[in-house]
Amino acid sequence: MSERTSTRRTVLKAAGAAIGAAAVPTAAAASGDDSEWTAVKSPVGGTLYDVEETSEGAYAVGDAGVVLERTEKGWRKILDGGPTGNGNNLYGADVTDDGKRLWFVGSSGAIGEYDVTTGNLNDHSAPMDVTNNFNDVSVTGEAGEANVYVAGDSGKMYYSFENGATQTWDYVTPGSGSAINAVDFYDDRKGHIVDGNKSVFYTQDGSTWDKIGLADANVNFYGVDSDGADDVWISGGGGMVFHWTGSRWVPADTGDAGLRDIEVEDGEGYTVGGGGKVFDRENEEWKPDATPTGQNLKAACRKSEVEIAVGAGGTILEH
Repeated sequence: MSERTSTRRTVLKAAGAAIGAAAVPTAAAASGDDSEWTAVKSPVGGTLYDVEETSEGAYAVGDAGVVLERTEKGWRKILDGGPTGNGNNLYGADVTDDGKRLWFVGSSGAIGEYDVTTGNLNDHSAPMDVTNNFNDVSVTGEAGEANVYVAGDSGKMYYSFENGATQTWDYVTPGSGSAINAVDFYDDRKGHIVDGNKSVFYTQDGSTWDKIGLADANVNFYGVDSDGADDVWISGGGGMVFHWTGSRWVPADTGDAGLRDIEVEDGEGYTVGGGGKVFDRENEEWKPDATPTGQNLKAACRKSEVEIAVGAGGTILEH
């Protein structure tokens, strides 16, 4: 199968545009703030760890297993307690290529598959009886036929090529056993991960991993955006961003904030992190955006006309 050079971000941009344009922020930024980022009303006060665009609009996941949906009237809670109902925190999310299924993972082995078109929820938690924390998830393929890749806090990558069905899971330990913090795939079985040992790995078959860096980084890695074998973006501690071009790593220093997530396409995008920091990449430079919050930001989504960042204290920013 050919590589998805257009990526899910491009495919979903048109699908999310209408919904993104319809939803109106319910609370404005502080008076006198000329920031284009606006703080909108959130229905929760706990941390939101990830946000994704689906065929039905944007969804966010977070503390106590909450799942939020962005509607024309603002954000609303559609799920509380996670896939098992036990209140496990949800740390990562991703969406199938057709935008119809939202997958999310979290503490105590939580894995859920939510159909955004019907509202049905499938619980895939504790695969192989594993109840460790899961930090992130990446899915490829269409609804019901997805390849599912789950980043484990114990340094293992769990994967199923049959939509997470029981007894189809396997795992591999790519590195030293340090926690795998983030995973992203750009094709059905091709993608990248970063771990807590300052390492980046890639796979071309979804099950075997090879290290491609990163020597002398001196910071932890928190986020990865895998857009191709020669186009990988890493965000980390100390305000550092790294870009893999296929032959070398290109570093960029944005300051001091730990950068928890990164989304870049065709050289333009965002990275977000501590203290409400958002950095915007245009014309091959990272520049700070003013934001109306000092809360730590955990994730960003830029797949529709309305770009979104989420974080601590239930923070939701829109741009």
